[in-house]
Amino acid sequence: MIEEPYRWVEAIANRREYIETQLVSGSPIVALGCEEGILFLTVGSGRQKIFEIYDRIAMGAIGHPGDIERLRMAAIELASTEGFTRSAADVSLRRLAYYSLSPVMKTAFEQVYGAPYLARLLFAEVGATQAQDLFLRVEYDGAITSNGAPTAVQLDAFAVISGSRDATAAVESYLRDQHKPGATLVHGIDAALNGWVVAQLAGDTTNTKEPPTDAQIAAARAERVRAGGIEGAILERSDARAIRYRMLSESEIGAATGA
Repeated sequence: MIEEPYRWVEAIANRREYIETQLVSGSPIVALGCEEGILFLTVGSGRQKIFEIYDRIAMGAIGHPGDIERLRMAAIELASTEGFTRSAADVSLRRLAYYSLSPVMKTAFEQVYGAPYLARLLFAEVGATQAQDLFLRVEYDGAITSNGAPTAVQLDAFAVISGSRDATAAVESYLRDQHKPGATLVHGIDAALNGWVVAQLAGDTTNTKEPPTDAQIAAARAERVRAGGIEGAILERSDARAIRYRMLSESEIGAATGA
């Protein structure tokens, strides 16, 4: 009986190590606030990684496609039910993440005889002003990282998920220096692409721990971004229409990349 808690702790540690190994190859996703709204961007020629959830809410995800789809559908159903029973204005990303998705993912992770969710999620909710934008990162174990609390001063105007914590930290450090509040969409796309490249360089086993130079980022961007398609979407800040989510056009991406 005394050994049981220790066995559970060991099982949880092994579970965490396994999931991290499964997520390491995921293509990073960057979400950042700009003048026009909140930009989501990633690179990859495979399956879709950025999704609309509700009027002002979008999600990016890396991990197992089946688990991502289950969580996406759960988020849509919860938001739609809330909007129907109350009103669209009452649908809140905080309620969705903290009281619905996070508990489900935490329970699945801690039930060691069941399958956990092999997914790392990034959510954003666009506000009337950039200071009101909300970013939430939800981990496979239900842990949530936010860019600010309801009563706190606004923190980072961006969020990142990637296959490793080192890569995520490298992108966050880069964007704190390079991404400016109030930037245009064109500048946002440029910064997000560079952030994606920084994550790739951080995951390179031959890379040193020193931050990459601008020349290294430009060279890697020319090589790696060309190899995969750019997937981008924006949650528009304008309230001209209820649904704010739209995919970026080729011309918008081309204007930022020079393609």
